[in-house]
Amino acid sequence: MKPVPPAGAPTALDQDAKQLQSMGYTQELARRMTGFSNFAISFSIICILAGGITAFPQALSAAGGASIGIGWPVGALFAGVVAAAMAQIASSYPTAGGLYHWSSILGNKGWGWATAWFNLLGLIFVVASVNFGVYDPFFKTLIAPLFGINPDSLTFWHQTAFIATVTLSQAWLNHRGIKITTILTDLSGYLIFAVAVLLTVALLGFSKTPFDFGRLVDFTNFTGVDGGAWPKQGMLAAFLSGLLLTIYTITGFDASAHTSEETHDAARNVPKGMLRSVGWSALFGYIMVCAFLLVMPDIKQGVKDGGNFFNVLLGTLPAWLRMPLGIGIFLSNYLCGLACLTSCSRMMYAFARDGGLPASNWLKKVNGTHRTPGAAIWVSAVLAIAATLYGDAFAVLSTGSAVFLYVSYVMPVAAGLSAEGKTWVRKGPFNLGVWSKPIATLAVLGGAVLVYVGIQPPNQKVLYISLALILVMALFWYVLGVRNRFAGPPEVKDEMKANAEAALL
Repeated sequence: MKPVPPAGAPTALDQDAKQLQSMGYTQELARRMTGFSNFAISFSIICILAGGITAFPQALSAAGGASIGIGWPVGALFAGVVAAAMAQIASSYPTAGGLYHWSSILGNKGWGWATAWFNLLGLIFVVASVNFGVYDPFFKTLIAPLFGINPDSLTFWHQTAFIATVTLSQAWLNHRGIKITTILTDLSGYLIFAVAVLLTVALLGFSKTPFDFGRLVDFTNFTGVDGGAWPKQGMLAAFLSGLLLTIYTITGFDASAHTSEETHDAARNVPKGMLRSVGWSALFGYIMVCAFLLVMPDIKQGVKDGGNFFNVLLGTLPAWLRMPLGIGIFLSNYLCGLACLTSCSRMMYAFARDGGLPASNWLKKVNGTHRTPGAAIWVSAVLAIAATLYGDAFAVLSTGSAVFLYVSYVMPVAAGLSAEGKTWVRKGPFNLGVWSKPIATLAVLGGAVLVYVGIQPPNQKVLYISLALILVMALFWYVLGVRNRFAGPPEVKDEMKANAEAALL
């Protein structure tokens, strides 16, 4: 039995509220998420059954099997380094919209403002790309035929109506309260584990292809091949391009930070949620994508099949197994989109709370009944739907989300690297100690490489969007005077801050 605290002793909820007060905010959102729920929301967004499937053809058509067998562990290691650096900061400053606050506190309000815009655009792209994937390939190729619908009969307007319905239903569930969302994302965590294991075992068990483990380390340059995702390039560039499979899949773990104000004992549970979601996703995802590679009848044909590769693999399974797997994968991706929308809306709410967005007074409102940021939820949903209307949506949205999110991850890490030992002297329960600066340095350098890879052809549109975003931010910040009107996170009086922090001891 757990010991019963003495009467009058502060509870974890009291401690969370006081720590939030020390940063200048009152507790408005409902704090109902446990440590597991905080892990589950990031694990649901990462969702190896989403990016691990939809981005697999891009990796295979880069450096072949080595992009899977070697590229996944390399990309996962990079994601783990970034997550560790962010987790240490999250332990010190557990607030909704965490990355924006971290950059503002450790850097300055301008650095925080820019971080917020990169993170917000990345999150909108994540919601859009995940829900685009819910439609194609998962609904279009797996679910529609079960109901007698010919996938070839579905038009752009069917796609738009489907994505809009899915996204708005996720917004409605989110609006109804964090309790409902938490139940569903907790379920999603278990569902992803179960379906990923069943899928992997089934593919390996029913495969008629002799397992050739040499495929996992075979470097073959498939760039420029018909059906592939990449124009012709050298082997090093091909391998780096293949890393986008892992980077796109293992992203979104900032959701643990964005839901800090809804998590019990956030200073401890948020860092754990981030690291565990990355670790388990890396492990199970690696086993799954290696299984895809091993059971593929012919690698060259798999490259030519492109996005249809997964349908080909499922075709090797008996019909009685394909149906539950298809439904399980579809539901996992739907819940992934739900978790993504939760993260996006909390970021929008936190940024609006400090006046960083147009119509901030409206976007920062919290529903009195459900204690959720209702306006931010619905605006996030509408923007995500609008992003999917672009013709080449998935390629741009998936790569763009990875680039923008990791830029927003690295920015507060870089600020922390500069501030550590100077203005940042007090850390939270999760502390990297002597490894803090080396890990932060690796995260920043790795982030620079990722951005370089992410804007190379055929993803140069991501570069154009990035440049446009930077120009617009510069216009608003310097020309239209946002730097004079935007105050950033609240300045808390020293006495109030000292009293609140003393109550935590």
